[in-house]
Amino acid sequence: MKKSSWLPVLLVLVGFVIGGFIGSYFEGSFLNYGKAFGLSSPIVLDMGFFVLTFGLTINITIASVIGVVLALVVYRFIR
Repeated sequence: MKKSSWLPVLLVLVGFVIGGFIGSYFEGSFLNYGKAFGLSSPIVLDMGFFVLTFGLTINITIASVIGVVLALVVYRFIR
């Protein structure tokens, strides 16, 4: 049987999302402490008839790290 490598990636993304929700729910606690990485302002490519805007910001908090660790533990149990 061929193993799919999409499941761990999906679980890590779900862990980040759930951790982000937990961090925003406990806004005043240490769980929301973290760092944001990415572009501070978006890059705009204007070609006259077509405008593309590029931007990416990743916010890593303690809650999102805990969510990723829990997702990896779940993956170990379902594998």
